Amino acid sequence: MIGGLLACAAVAVHRARSRRARPPEEDAAETPGTRRALIPAAVCLAAVGAVVGGGLLIPTPTEGRPVTVAVVQGNVPRLGLDFLGQRKAVLDNHVKATHELAERVRAGRLAKPELVVWPENASDLDPYTEPDAYTAIDGAVKDIGVPVLVGALTDTPDGEKVENRGIVWDPSTGPGDYYVKRHPVPFGEYLPFRDILTKLITRFERIPRDFAKGDRSGVMGLGPVDIGDVICFEVAYDKEVRDVARGNLLVVQTNNATYGRTSLPPQQIAMSRLRAVEHGRTILVAATSGISAIVAPDGRMVDRSREFVPAVRVAAVPARTARTASDRLGEAPEWALALLGLGAVCAAAWTARKNEGN
Repeated sequence: MIGGLLACAAVAVHRARSRRARPPEEDAAETPGTRRALIPAAVCLAAVGAVVGGGLLIPTPTEGRPVTVAVVQGNVPRLGLDFLGQRKAVLDNHVKATHELAERVRAGRLAKPELVVWPENASDLDPYTEPDAYTAIDGAVKDIGVPVLVGALTDTPDGEKVENRGIVWDPSTGPGDYYVKRHPVPFGEYLPFRDILTKLITRFERIPRDFAKGDRSGVMGLGPVDIGDVICFEVAYDKEVRDVARGNLLVVQTNNATYGRTSLPPQQIAMSRLRAVEHGRTILVAATSGISAIVAPDGRMVDRSREFVPAVRVAAVPARTARTASDRLGEAPEWALALLGLGAVCAAAWTARKNEGN
């Protein structure tokens, strides 16, 4: 909206300057006409000020019951697509980092977290069918002694597809509730027109099976709170994030190793900061290789990691239940702006047609 208003103001100023540049004999009413031409620019700039000022008046409260959380970034063996071939190494990295966290807690160097978050693809070995993976994850969770949200790839019951899961792993009862990613990435996690495209582009053979689409909300109990989980770039989808904002904390489990040292990880952090303010929730971003972060409900960066290093971030954050204006309004502002834009296009077309008639 601000961009549209600024563009409208710029067009109005340009027209006013063009009118002033005409010879006086071509425009007898030069001065009054120029002033009238600047009125739309003034109105647009005033509207920009109203939008910005109104936004600044909306409160961004951060109060809430304090909860100590930990985000684990185990790191990957190497950059690029080939890290997928090192599945056991990636899992071992996250297991090792969690054991080290437990040691530091026992030594009194860190506060004991009440919940721990692992990233997407922390275990590409299916813990339900791979005994070694199950034992490694369970041992790390028991060592830290609190529930851990584990990002793992699992087979569907029929074995034909893969699920990208966030699994609540309890130190006493093992794997329990889980969330399955609802927006798999086309050409990355599933392949449209598979039979045709694999014959044309052999690289697509790296995707031997499609990922299944989840059909349930990512709101789950994790330790003392309810979390709202989204996986990777689901943070970009309004509907999915708004759905899980019912949780006390928001979680973004992501794997950015393929895109390391590009603009993508910072972009995803920026999205997460926006979501924190939008829904008034602390956001925990857990990435395999970074950037992992803890973001306060007002968008402040509480802590963040560097890329391609093992890292553990621990902080006390507010768990909130209050709803924001965005939660209550939902999609209404988006529809209103879309209709306003459509109305502007129709008005411009009508004006152009009228001028042609004259």
